[in-house]
Amino acid sequence: MALNAALAYQNSKVQTASKADLTLMLYEGAIKFCNIALLALEKNDIQKANTNIIKAERVIYELLATLDFKYPVAKDFQVVYNYINNKLIQANIKKSSEILEEALAEIRDMRDMWKQIMAASKTK
Repeated sequence: MALNAALAYQNSKVQTASKADLTLMLYEGAIKFCNIALLALEKNDIQKANTNIIKAERVIYELLATLDFKYPVAKDFQVVYNYINNKLIQANIKKSSEILEEALAEIRDMRDMWKQIMAASKTK
């Protein structure tokens, strides 16, 4: 019952979120999946690492798909997302915590920048 309530709350949160909040949720999801994958790599759980790196890749693909190229900055985001995605692919192929950490650092930087953008837009 508690699980159903939590799922209903999460579903409601997503359905009522702004586009900016949804983007932030995507960043948070990618960070979560990378962290799970890192722990799995530490435990040599290759399948779990693979599954979660792929989940992080899917989040990055979603971020790429949501870019609006009527804004010139979208091209810059596209470059960064492609870089992150390539790092995730390489981390998965090589099962490399170091490469995954590099991707995770980039995702965190993007998330932090996005939070600053959100905060700045609220003060206007």
